[in-house]
Amino acid sequence: MISFNGRHTRVLNNVGDVAAWRLCLGCGACAYGCPYGNVDLIDVVDLGIRPSISMAGCRACGKCLEICPGAATIQQRDNAVDKRWGRLVEIWEGFAADPDIRFRGSSGGLCTALSLFGLKSGQAAGVLHIGEHGKIPWKNSTYFSTQKDEILSRSGSRYAPASPCDGLSTIVRSKGSSIFVGKPCDVAGLRMAEKAHHELKRKTSMVIGFFCAGTPSTMATLDLLRKHNINLEALDKLRYRGMGCPGMATMSFKDSSSPPVELTYNDSWGFVQRYRPFRCYLCPDLTAELADISVGDAWYREMGKNDPGRSLILIRTERGREIFRQARERKYVTAEPTTLDVIYRSQKNLLSKRQAIWGRLLAMKMLGIPYPKLKGFNLYQNWLDLPLKEKIKSILGTARRIFLRNYFKPLKFECLEGTWHTKK
Repeated sequence: MISFNGRHTRVLNNVGDVAAWRLCLGCGACAYGCPYGNVDLIDVVDLGIRPSISMAGCRACGKCLEICPGAATIQQRDNAVDKRWGRLVEIWEGFAADPDIRFRGSSGGLCTALSLFGLKSGQAAGVLHIGEHGKIPWKNSTYFSTQKDEILSRSGSRYAPASPCDGLSTIVRSKGSSIFVGKPCDVAGLRMAEKAHHELKRKTSMVIGFFCAGTPSTMATLDLLRKHNINLEALDKLRYRGMGCPGMATMSFKDSSSPPVELTYNDSWGFVQRYRPFRCYLCPDLTAELADISVGDAWYREMGKNDPGRSLILIRTERGREIFRQARERKYVTAEPTTLDVIYRSQKNLLSKRQAIWGRLLAMKMLGIPYPKLKGFNLYQNWLDLPLKEKIKSILGTARRIFLRNYFKPLKFECLEGTWHTKK
């Protein structure tokens, strides 16, 4: 599966190689993009959603790599692009005007409010997004929602692997235009797929992205449930956030006489975030820079258990500006302008992660293992802003991880009793 060129550097021939070398982001775009239907998506429980390719059926056309943000993510730079936060047309802080939507959302309910505005205004026939799996509460599925109650039932953050780009064909088949909602890597996968499939671009009316610090594996949630002695067979619903900001993680049971188990944000996200895969630490786009509108937590404010929630709203495109203006005028969104400083005060951790990436990539290059091609993110300039100690740590810490975890060898996956794992 892995080949070598004359300089003895590893070459990525298809998305199977991308996954094997730990570069896959799990967006699912490759499953849509393979013209021969040769890419299946599997949930590797200790890693995330990854492509599985039948090498006997692979025709080496390279179409899957053309739309793979794990292998390469490139964006254009101009004067409107901030080196830390990407393209910024306008910056707002606000929330869904409907109190119920605001309360259900993970912060201000903006993804839900904007999606509903798109449907009600006739700008979209449906919304492609993710929600809780219908039968397995700790997993996610991709949905194409066309009704308000469907969108509301799928609101709130889902800290488990999700691949909304596996549903891009639904957008193409839909009679009208569609809204896409996803993580930064999902948005990148969509944008790359749009370049290769013009009908997809024509039929995507709005792209909403949300801030992301990384996607924990399914194992993260399973271990969290085991830690709190929760019987998987008895579990009925699992909500990671929402019903207030930041909201409680809530596990409810099939037996209605059993009271729900609730965990604070620190106890839930604080636990599962340790299961983020290596590739998440190489992702420079943490605030959905390629979306029309991106939203995220306004962490600069103190939030109580039942805080109704507010979000930062970054307008990325002229299309996003016009849609957001209409949403405010139609009373779907309440918002006021804010400043760059508020983004920094709210998302310091995301910025420090971005600043370390150039050093991490350098370590991978020096040690001769495949690394993602990332252009247009000012990675070197951001790395220069780090203190000297952190610069050194970004390089040597990554090199240490590569040696200790034997990242010189590609991964292999195996299915044991119906569950996919990384082969030891």
